[in-house]
Amino acid sequence: MKALMKLEKGFNNMKVVDIDEPEVKEDLVKIKVKYCGICGSDLHAYQGTYPSTIPPVVLGHEFAGEVIDIGPKVQNINIGDRVTSETTFATCNNCEQCKTKNYNLCSKRKGLGTQVNGAMSAYVLSREESVHVLDENVSYLSAALSEPLSCGVHASLEKVEVQKEDTVCVFGPGTIGILLAMVAKSKGARVIVAGVTKDEKRLELVKKLGFISVDQQKEDLKAIIDEHTQGNGVDFSFECSGVVKALNTALAITKKRGTIVQMGVFAKDFNEIDTQSILQKEINYIGSRSQKPSSWQKTMKILSDQVISPEQIVTSIISLENWKDGFENSIAAKDIKVVIDLEKDGPC
Repeated sequence: MKALMKLEKGFNNMKVVDIDEPEVKEDLVKIKVKYCGICGSDLHAYQGTYPSTIPPVVLGHEFAGEVIDIGPKVQNINIGDRVTSETTFATCNNCEQCKTKNYNLCSKRKGLGTQVNGAMSAYVLSREESVHVLDENVSYLSAALSEPLSCGVHASLEKVEVQKEDTVCVFGPGTIGILLAMVAKSKGARVIVAGVTKDEKRLELVKKLGFISVDQQKEDLKAIIDEHTQGNGVDFSFECSGVVKALNTALAITKKRGTIVQMGVFAKDFNEIDTQSILQKEINYIGSRSQKPSSWQKTMKILSDQVISPEQIVTSIISLENWKDGFENSIAAKDIKVVIDLEKDGPC
């Protein structure tokens, strides 16, 4: 079968290759992939800056498809089911985090598309516990974005609890930032999405989706926030861009005793941040890493209730052979969300 593989560490070193189809065993489910999204971590893997990616490995962890085979220990998933899947493929099952189903924090966790072959291929294996059957009213395209949506759900509804009449600022109008904004808006919050001039197309979509859109290189974000909060600042800031300057801006515009949630991954582990604001304003600074089973349960209900339609943010659907253009357009912010159609042949 055809698969997009990261062959070795460093920049690019990626190629569409022919590999054997995976075979089921134990509790594994074999899924014929329909769509697979290109995620920010896939872009970091392409750039050679994501240490969690252990090559050689097939990339891709945002996907949906049809079950075509199941292992002998599978009990609740059937051949023919339309499904999506969590990214967790294996954990230690012994640590405190595993016992509380906080799999995202297990030190020995193995994830699809990073340490185990992922879904930028015709077929992918996932463990039964991670697989979720789709309601009939959920499209494959929306379901393929359930993983980044789950990240937004984890950050905004589990790490904190955004509520009606809260004012929220999201830094970074990428996939996770926009989906998180959609979750916050669905709870009745006023949402401001901040980007830069490079994000022009993304900010245009943000505005169409009903959010307050701010180009920080052309507009005064603090003045806009002061106008909407009577000078108090926002209740919650979500840093989704992975840019330290954005975090420091968040510290400036978040109200006293407000909360900042960091979701973005910075280029360096140690950075200069405005710790004085954290102290003097008694700001709650929280990390939110990926997602976990409870996040997925909430996400699947959001999708089945059609509270949010993630496919609205898809701007390009490409073939596997055309993967490089999809990656580079995503990095350059020419596209908002690129999804690979694994049933499409040739470039498009």
